[in-house]
Amino acid sequence: MTLFSLARKNIQRNLSNYFLYIASMVFSIVIYFTFVTLKYNDDLLGSQQFSQQIKGLMSGSSVVLLFFIVIFMAYSNSFFMKKRKKEVALYSLLGVRKQKIGLMLFFENLVIGFVSLVLGIVLGFFMSQGLLMILVRLMGFEVVGSLTFSAEALVNTAGIFTLLFLFTSLQGYRVIYQFKLIDLFHAEKQGEKIPRASILTAILGTALLAFGYYTASEDIFTSNIWRFFTILGTPLMVIGLTIVGTYLLFHSVSVFVLTALKKATSWSWKGLNLIGVSQLLYRIRANAKSLSIIAILSATTITAGGGVFGMYYNAEASVRQMLPNTFMWKGDTVKFSQKDVLYNESLSVKNLRVDNEYSFFEYTLLKESDYNRLAKLQGKNEELHIANGSTVLLDASFDERFSHDFTGEEFKLENGESFHVDKMYTESVLNFIPAGTVLVVNDKVFAATNAEGVKMQVVGMDNDLKQQAISKEIYKQLSAEQQEGYSSVPQSYEDGIATVGSLLFVGSFLGLVFLAATGSIIYFKVLTEAEEDQPKYAILNKIGVNKKQILKTVAGQVAVIFSAPLVVGIVHSAFALLAFSQLFGMDITKPVILWMIAYSAIYGIYYIFTVRSFYKIIRQGN
Repeated sequence: MTLFSLARKNIQRNLSNYFLYIASMVFSIVIYFTFVTLKYNDDLLGSQQFSQQIKGLMSGSSVVLLFFIVIFMAYSNSFFMKKRKKEVALYSLLGVRKQKIGLMLFFENLVIGFVSLVLGIVLGFFMSQGLLMILVRLMGFEVVGSLTFSAEALVNTAGIFTLLFLFTSLQGYRVIYQFKLIDLFHAEKQGEKIPRASILTAILGTALLAFGYYTASEDIFTSNIWRFFTILGTPLMVIGLTIVGTYLLFHSVSVFVLTALKKATSWSWKGLNLIGVSQLLYRIRANAKSLSIIAILSATTITAGGGVFGMYYNAEASVRQMLPNTFMWKGDTVKFSQKDVLYNESLSVKNLRVDNEYSFFEYTLLKESDYNRLAKLQGKNEELHIANGSTVLLDASFDERFSHDFTGEEFKLENGESFHVDKMYTESVLNFIPAGTVLVVNDKVFAATNAEGVKMQVVGMDNDLKQQAISKEIYKQLSAEQQEGYSSVPQSYEDGIATVGSLLFVGSFLGLVFLAATGSIIYFKVLTEAEEDQPKYAILNKIGVNKKQILKTVAGQVAVIFSAPLVVGIVHSAFALLAFSQLFGMDITKPVILWMIAYSAIYGIYYIFTVRSFYKIIRQGN
């Protein structure tokens, strides 16, 4: 029997152990192959601007994905080697030379890598068209080109992953020379070095996380902490505190919580609770580093995905906040299709400058009757009645953190006139481009104000997000100067949704890869420990503990191992997303909750799969 055929038989015998690793690798290769295929295909969207944007985004995402895959492969291989060391020791004991054992492991890793690569590329080719459809739907486009098989993408994917699999195969070869025979026999008993917990580290971990959370929830424009550490330094400081605090949380804080449960005899003496909590004490402390990494990775995935999904969810509202009319431009009216037109108004406004300590900008002066007419057309119920010498200020860009509230103050004009600001609204009836901030005065004051008069065209349409053809029709008829101040709801929405849609696509699939990998890592860890615990559960079975109690204990232990990093990651991301929503001034509660539920649901599938495999292993020992 050749070494290659022996390696093949070993893979077949251990296929159940390798299945999740191979599945995760195949999925990673599918996503990577799709990313580079999109990178090498030109003009898929019929827009040079967005095609270049996609190519740049896919290039960056591919690098991030590769970086993570390298870590995942190295981590997974360390688990497989630990699992196989006893088997390797037996080969050595039977007289097989280390070189041949190393070559056998080398071939095993190479075969697994080759199978994963072939499956990944084949599935990637067939799935890439479907993934492209998801991308263009998210970006709000129609596919112009077709996604053809890319030889460059094939060479790129095959070349990079061949190197990665060669590296991991050599890693398996080298490990044989790093251990003595006795070490290989006792490998399963060697866990991560168990750090000692102390009250000091527990308090420090809690304090670091509390300070990090507090800083993240502070307003970045008014907080003394943000001012002291600067806008760039503070996030780095918070990330550092969170990473250290998370490690100390699993290293020490969890130990005190579980120890307290163990001492609570009213709970610990029920069923197998004492055995379960004792095993958890060992496992959480032994795997503090791994659980911390998974918690941070989960937090990163949820934060990035939740933030982008929040922006995607709010894209339309953001456009409508700044552009209440479908189209608006300065100058005379132009001819365009009147289908779906709700209103088409021509307004006379005036441009003027306001001179005060806060601003010296050009504002738009709008008469009261035009405001009331537009407000009614836009479905706004309030009607203004403004006294002489007063004004109502409309500023759609107002942000209370760094904008000044002029309510009750005097607006002094450059020409010497002044207005008293009765009210200030954060919604306008004119598009921010080209109108900017608007001062509404009564018709008499408007006529008497000495300022340059400007004609504005305001159009409202039904189903406005779909009026891209009308938008282009109007735009082509405008002069170069008018085009600079032209605002269009469908065009602004298309530009915005194209950017956040592509980010959502990349973030979602990178998140799925990260989730698959982290779920696999926990799965490998738990099943390794399940094999170690086989004799203990066999004894419990012999002394009369029924299967239902054992299954309940197993499910509880695995639930803690799975849920601990997930819950910590969700809490981390909640505070990070709170800072994100404050920074961008948008409510992302609903999309973030949906994102967290989806992430947790997929995570739950891994949990169920792990419990079943764990229980199957311990039953084999009975």
